[in-house]
Amino acid sequence: MAKLSSDELLDAFKEMTLVELSDFVKKFEDEFDVEASAPAVAVAAAPAAGAGAGEEEKTEFDVVLSSFGDKKIQVIKAVKNITGKGLADAKALVDGAPATILEKAKKDDAEKAKSEIEEAGGTVELK
Repeated sequence: MAKLSSDELLDAFKEMTLVELSDFVKKFEDEFDVEASAPAVAVAAAPAAGAGAGEEEKTEFDVVLSSFGDKKIQVIKAVKNITGKGLADAKALVDGAPATILEKAKKDDAEKAKSEIEEAGGTVELK
């Protein structure tokens, strides 16, 4: 078996979730009949906490039409314009609200679509 360097081990730990890391620590303790001290556990948990912070800064968004309000025709036109779909497909999306208008759109595109639909009278959520 090839030995892993400390840096390679740290990179592997960075890829793990907090649950996976916790399971590893338990198995390590059992295998070597040792007990991890509190500082060691805190160091092991730090990469997982850092990974969670990266998830907050989303770069892709789903644009979801919550409702079309009282201006259904204007919202259908906006959806048609945003998606590039035909009138019947745009109407089906609006009639099916809540419906996903765009999936995995860039932040700027998602905000632009949200703005257009809201100006037309619809209610939109970015997820």
